[in-house]
Amino acid sequence: MTVTSKPILIPVFFLLALVPFLEADDIPATSKQYPEAPKSDTVDVYHGVKVADPYRPLEDPDSDVTRAWVEAENQITGAFLESIPQRDAIRARLTELWDYEKFGVPRGKGGRYFYARNAGLQNQAVLYTQESLDGEPRELLDPNALSADGTVALAGTVASDDGAKLAYGIAEAGSDWNVWKVRDVTTGKDLDDRIEWVKFSSAEWTPDDSAFFYGRFPEPEPGQDLKGANYFQKVYLHKLGTPQADDTLIWEDPEHKEWEATPTVTDDGAYLVLTLHKGTDAKYRVLFRPFNEHDAEPVHLVGDFDAEYEFLDNDGPVFWFKTNKDAPRGRVVAIDVRDPRPEKWTELIPQADDALEAVNVVGGRFLASYLKDAHTAVRVFDLAGAHVRDVDLPGPGTAAGFGGKRSDRHTFYGFTSYTTPTTIYRYDVETGASEVWRKPKLKFDPDDYETLQVFYHSHDGTKIPMFLTAKKGLSKTAANPTLLYGYGGFNISLTPAFSAGPLAWMEMGGLFAVANLRGGGEYGESWHQAGTKLKKQHVFDDFICAAQWLIAENYTNSTKLAISGRSNGGLLVGACMTQRPELYGACLPGVGVMDMLRFHKFTIGWAWVDDYGSSDAPEEFKALLAYSPLHTVRPGTCSPPTLITTADHDDRVVPAHSFKFAAALQAAQSCHNPTLIRIETKAGHGAGKPTAKIIEEAADQYAFLVKTLKVESGR
Repeated sequence: MTVTSKPILIPVFFLLALVPFLEADDIPATSKQYPEAPKSDTVDVYHGVKVADPYRPLEDPDSDVTRAWVEAENQITGAFLESIPQRDAIRARLTELWDYEKFGVPRGKGGRYFYARNAGLQNQAVLYTQESLDGEPRELLDPNALSADGTVALAGTVASDDGAKLAYGIAEAGSDWNVWKVRDVTTGKDLDDRIEWVKFSSAEWTPDDSAFFYGRFPEPEPGQDLKGANYFQKVYLHKLGTPQADDTLIWEDPEHKEWEATPTVTDDGAYLVLTLHKGTDAKYRVLFRPFNEHDAEPVHLVGDFDAEYEFLDNDGPVFWFKTNKDAPRGRVVAIDVRDPRPEKWTELIPQADDALEAVNVVGGRFLASYLKDAHTAVRVFDLAGAHVRDVDLPGPGTAAGFGGKRSDRHTFYGFTSYTTPTTIYRYDVETGASEVWRKPKLKFDPDDYETLQVFYHSHDGTKIPMFLTAKKGLSKTAANPTLLYGYGGFNISLTPAFSAGPLAWMEMGGLFAVANLRGGGEYGESWHQAGTKLKKQHVFDDFICAAQWLIAENYTNSTKLAISGRSNGGLLVGACMTQRPELYGACLPGVGVMDMLRFHKFTIGWAWVDDYGSSDAPEEFKALLAYSPLHTVRPGTCSPPTLITTADHDDRVVPAHSFKFAAALQAAQSCHNPTLIRIETKAGHGAGKPTAKIIEEAADQYAFLVKTLKVESGR
């Protein structure tokens, strides 16, 4: 189970009279040819240091001057992209590659099975149900019917234990705000229940399926819903058939505005568990109470935001947790709630050489998923912690799923790699046998491609893994167009996964490289912490060294090398391109955190202080100022060709980050390399983005690379 849903950090072409049409080779060297960004004389003082913020007006996305600037920027970007001859063919091929049947991992409830399916090019996956594993699939919920343009998406689905009702969240235009509703599974009709102002929370049903717990924030002030800071989450219990105003308050902490709680009901219905978290670090404080003692205050069980404590299951008063307390790569312990002192814990699964990523309790077994050099290994243990077997996976890749209850004999998981889309398997926990349940039919041959894992050394000697994927037989030559992707933050691991975009790139003769940087979770909490706060520069150095290694090993050269990343990865690209602009032939920073001095002032940005630090602290301010992409743009620099991407409804990394960075980059550009920004409308940070918008954005990015890297085989 996942105990938290944390806020981590995935065009309009008009105003023709304002901006002259530009051909691709006519992007000018001077900032005068770009739209004039609204400016102010704002200067902030941090610990005695004056820092100018001339593009502060762009923080207001709804002002007339910002809207005019956005439209003018989109026109210039649109003109550039439309002038690329290969763009239409790239879009067409991406559409072909995307058009295959996709399945989510099924979950059984009350004898029914629930899973997502996309027929190929549907904007949103459709939720299906079956009365038995071999039953006839029945459409239960089609989010494509909720909007004409596919911009309303499912944000979460949770079936009641009897399988009769479905709580589901919907998100509009990519916003993190969700509205939760309830559907009768038999009739396919919605009940009258409606829950608003939910963000980063799911639903947790009560044992009798008559109500569910959820977390919500206070309703924002008018005009602040997409940019105002989110504090003071509360947990409520909603009884079906009653208005939200009558919901019962279960938990709040008015003295700690950052604290949030995720409710869990134990499978035996005996306890309510509240996992408290603040920020994005997996460091928790766990409360509990007997479920039926409704008036009792939850009491502290374990943790004080010092380590991870992920509740797994219980055997009466003995609770099982996955934790990294005194084990940075993770272990499983048993804690008796009658005496939860750490010296009384029982270690069931000790720390291993590999990072423990997830644990599920199914069929009377622990199914433990590890990361072995950034790809999945799954090991099965009995409830006493004895190793039973390893799950036989198809090869190096990513396996995820394995949900269910302790009484279930079977579970499901999905497996994917850089060259193969997700196949769904049914796993027999008792025998260890896996069988294919759903496998996509493809319009390419995965055997035509291969993935190689290499290791290189960063600036301080740390060994970093990197995956290289390309057509079989790709020769080592400096002429290879190469796309290097990274993230490096928030304990998030980049493991092998299929995407049609990189495949199209490889068809064009490109090499796709993914570096597993510090700051991620590939090797546990120590690896994560090595790329945070005052050590964040390690992440950028790791990425820069990956680029240098690719060049030194004759896989590519600087003029053929592009770098890409989204969200925290957008920050990665922004920092690396301002530190080493000569190293890259093109840069694709997506929805990036670019203003490292003010990120914590918007929506859920305060939660990222765990990883970044804060400009409110003197030493952290110095570190942030040293690499903040917005503040390290230097006038007179020849920046690489750059296509920044963001969205007008991104209420996680607000678009002001990208707006201000683009304006600064354009004003400072000293050569003819294009510095462009593509601003998507009716879209957010990435979750729930319609397929059509995903394909359009990918086509524009790969067309930009074909043009700027001079890819000869571009379609």
